[in-house]
Amino acid sequence: MTLQQLQAFLEARRGGSFTAAARSLQLTQPSVSELVRRLEDELGMELFRRVGRGLVSTHAGDELAPFAERALAAAHQGATAVRALRDLEGGTATFGLLRNAEFYALSELALHFHRRHPSVRVRLVGQNSAETAAAVQRGEIEAGLVTLPVDNEGLSVAPLVRDEVVYITADAGRAACPRTVADVAAAPMIFYDAHYGDTDPARRQLATRARLAGVTVEPLIEVEHLASALTLVRAGVGDTFACRAAVASHTFPAGLHVTSFAEPMYDTIALVTRRGHTLSPATLELARFAQRTLLDHARGPHGTTTIVSPR
Repeated sequence: MTLQQLQAFLEARRGGSFTAAARSLQLTQPSVSELVRRLEDELGMELFRRVGRGLVSTHAGDELAPFAERALAAAHQGATAVRALRDLEGGTATFGLLRNAEFYALSELALHFHRRHPSVRVRLVGQNSAETAAAVQRGEIEAGLVTLPVDNEGLSVAPLVRDEVVYITADAGRAACPRTVADVAAAPMIFYDAHYGDTDPARRQLATRARLAGVTVEPLIEVEHLASALTLVRAGVGDTFACRAAVASHTFPAGLHVTSFAEPMYDTIALVTRRGHTLSPATLELARFAQRTLLDHARGPHGTTTIVSPR
């Protein structure tokens, strides 16, 4: 069974004759008839019956038609995807990266992509996940990686990996056992991503848990960067939280203690695109490249993340 045979069958079915199919396919009528005959021989059933000068699909033909259409559509989509890679000789890829991209082997994404596609212009925006999601919604960038939860109105969201969020303190006693949300509410806390405040995904998770527990989590100090928060924690000013990828980083300060939350908390990293929007070939390839990099890091010996199984 070949794609050409399936195409001849579908065109004859649509046009009601081999002559109509031949015109559509720019073949001779005997060629189309022979393609359908070979298909019928392989299947062992007639796909058409003659009515007057025309053709009418048999029950076998009706059964085959939707599968033939899907096969041709899949072949077309595959060819389009390959041509898109071949034709990446220009265009602009616009993509949003996590602010902590270096923890997930994404800091050199632009360099590696450029080496493969040197003629493509690249615009990588590194910002908080809430802002990345909003930028995709507004069409300012085509796609991006975010940490969930974010406002997903108008977005297609594909979870990829998840990384545990852990409690970080200079006090070994406070790290002796998992921390409850009540413990967090009672401790002096250092929060980062001050500009984004309660729209930050990790803070949103913590706030939801605090509300359900009937407590309030308020930071003693807010700073913009995780490095600044860790400096304060190391000085004994307060405690903070971060993903395990940050703890595994070579930049993580010595002398700090790490423990899980009593109810484990996770950062889920997802790829977001605007719902109903077809990505440009350049951005589609960059998104695939970023996704492969993230998944390869998760599979590697130094990865802290686990791959989110597709549903």
